[in-house]
Amino acid sequence: MPLGPHPHVVVLVEGRSDAAALAVLLTARGLDANGRVKLVSMGGVTNVARELRRALSEHPGAAVLGLYDAAEERFVVGALQRAHVLPDGPVDLVAHGFFLCDRDLEDELIRAVGTATVEEALAEMGHLERFRTFQHQPEWRGRPLADQLHRFAGSGSGRKAALAERLAVRLEPGTTPPPLTSLVERVAAQVARS
Repeated sequence: MPLGPHPHVVVLVEGRSDAAALAVLLTARGLDANGRVKLVSMGGVTNVARELRRALSEHPGAAVLGLYDAAEERFVVGALQRAHVLPDGPVDLVAHGFFLCDRDLEDELIRAVGTATVEEALAEMGHLERFRTFQHQPEWRGRPLADQLHRFAGSGSGRKAALAERLAVRLEPGTTPPPLTSLVERVAAQVARS
């Protein structure tokens, strides 16, 4: 996304696939122009404290929002509390602009578009035959198709981000996963306020 000197919103996401999917949705809403929104792919949730400090120091006044996986909530809460963005004790991350993917973003996208659409996207990418071979591996044979697709998405270099982008393009307002819808709405509200 283009980055101007003073973004109004900084969005922290765990990895490149999250950033790719979110970029598609933000662009569709016209929220990528003029450097108003900066997407930060943190390279793993354990970097959230560092990236949060960087966002707060380099972009004072910007709203800092985020997307995280269910298993990573403790990292997000801890980083926000250490940065004094959240109080100690029980917190409402949604109220502070951080939205939870039930398992992870890939799971949300696969459920949203359905397994047939994911296979269609893999075919477009030239990965469907590799996926069929993967399905026949003993440890994956007989497992639910959604689980096979989820694992396969993360098994090749760059595949997860490319697939996330292709799936995000296929989302409709009624099928967009709730955490993505909520995050995009919050970004839009922050940009409108600025």
